[in-house]
Amino acid sequence: TSRKRTLRTLFRPATLPPPVISETSPSQKKLLAYHRGKEQQEVLNQLLIDRALEVYYITMDETDKRDAAPPIKELLSTVRQFSSFQADYLFMKKRVQRNPMIPIQQQWLRSMLALVPRSLMEGRDRALLTEELLKEIVRDYEKSMQRCLLRRVLVKPDIEGLDKLEEEAPLSVLPLGLDFSSTWHNSYIKAKQQIISTLHILHPTMKALLDFGYTAFFNFLLVDFSSSRLKGPVDCKSLKTDASLSCSKAEEEIMSTWYQRVVGLFHQSAALDGVKLDQLECFYNCVSVLMSNQLKGLLQRTTEAFVKLFDPEDRSRLPLFKMDLTYDENKMEFYPSLQDLEETILFVVDCIGQTLQ
Repeated sequence: TSRKRTLRTLFRPATLPPPVISETSPSQKKLLAYHRGKEQQEVLNQLLIDRALEVYYITMDETDKRDAAPPIKELLSTVRQFSSFQADYLFMKKRVQRNPMIPIQQQWLRSMLALVPRSLMEGRDRALLTEELLKEIVRDYEKSMQRCLLRRVLVKPDIEGLDKLEEEAPLSVLPLGLDFSSTWHNSYIKAKQQIISTLHILHPTMKALLDFGYTAFFNFLLVDFSSSRLKGPVDCKSLKTDASLSCSKAEEEIMSTWYQRVVGLFHQSAALDGVKLDQLECFYNCVSVLMSNQLKGLLQRTTEAFVKLFDPEDRSRLPLFKMDLTYDENKMEFYPSLQDLEETILFVVDCIGQTLQ
């Protein structure tokens, strides 16, 4: 075939012309021997090339029968093109990643810290742990912003093996269920109206209830024994009396301030704006749950504040109790006993839990 002839012509080396020798001097004999050896080597090379071409022809014929192979020039061009795409993409990616990013706002970090319970911010090495967590948040924010910018600026070519050249993990896909291929405004308005009509927590009256509770209970405790150590030792009976009186006074104060504001709010006609008659029961159930959660939060914070007084790592606020050492009938004991002391401490917790029920 023409391809065989072309390849045979490409691989056949040029033959050297025989030297013209008039006399056989020693140097000429060496040169003649060199040319003969060269010719023999060329013949051997030609035999090897012919054998290789024969095997190649057979292999190519079998391959042609199965599937037509692309020309060598076209294959090399494709490989060079893929390599060029990879290099260009990686080069542009590095340039995009070097662009300055908008830093995270300090207000966002402060808002995150404000959501962390104060109990988790106190203790040993908590400040160092908080600093490390904030640094991790900043790193994740910068990495997310960088990846978002990279996704919006560059289109990643679909080349096999490109993912192995990238150092970081592939970008995350969009969340499932979000389809922006069609118009969304009408569906958004419909969903918003449905939420407003069924989710009563978004009603303006509920917002006013949240404001009342935050104002009344933000810095308020039913029982506050944080300064009891400054008053000196106290007996168990006095501690129980103080806890009962404190809870009673706090309950009266809450009923005369917070509860009265809530009742006055619902005396206004605007409190039920937008609420249909068939939704009144559901609406008032939402009000009841919201008020209950506010009171439960107050009871929980008061109980936690009392329990913190007995932190073994911080003995500066431990309450002092009057203890008598008695000796009667050859028997030495403490009064009150350990059981009485435990019952007194648990009495305060029970008193807090029974308030506002």
